Amino acid sequence: MSDAAQPTAAEVRAAADAVKAALDHHLAAVERRSGDDDPAVYDAFNALAAAAEVYDELLYDRYDEVTPFEIPGADGSLAPYTGPEEPNALSVLIRRDYAVVEPPRLLAQAQRIADLDPDDRGAGAGAVVGASVHAALGVLFGEYEPDEIASRHQEFGLEEGDSTLWVAAAEELPEAGEWLGAPFDDADPQLVVCRFDVSSVFDEDELEEELDDLAAGSS
Repeated sequence: MSDAAQPTAAEVRAAADAVKAALDHHLAAVERRSGDDDPAVYDAFNALAAAAEVYDELLYDRYDEVTPFEIPGADGSLAPYTGPEEPNALSVLIRRDYAVVEPPRLLAQAQRIADLDPDDRGAGAGAVVGASVHAALGVLFGEYEPDEIASRHQEFGLEEGDSTLWVAAAEELPEAGEWLGAPFDDADPQLVVCRFDVSSVFDEDELEEELDDLAAGSS
């Protein structure tokens, strides 16, 4: 796209604000839903998906960046919501997969962290970190928040795989320590207000569709 045709920064910001408003509207529709097939929830879902798509396109056109989220289509991929109409609490469940593609880089980064604060890890910990991927991963994830690792994964010799984020509603917060022994066992898809998935399979599907369109156009 030429510079003249690029969206302005204000247009990108307005699209981001539209996504935020659509997300609030979707949650409000879910909280007020009258049944499993409430058309207001369906309309709010589609509006959220459309707003996210516009923002993603403008963000890419202006900054050559993409969002980390994929809003699922209205094809039954999101289980019917059966949670409370007015949630008083929520749980955010996140899974991110990584492949260790550059062990030397991972070991070097962990060693740097250990060397900065050797007293915190005990005598001899630095030598273990520098020779063990297992130990290096423990140091890395103990030092950085998961979101920072996600944004800097290449620095740590990691390669992103699939990821998903679920926002699940609840009547109230669990008791402190209640689920720590098995944090994901009680995950219920029917309590999910919204979910965001990232996977290379989406890119492959889009490529196949483009190839099919090209084939159809040339026939």
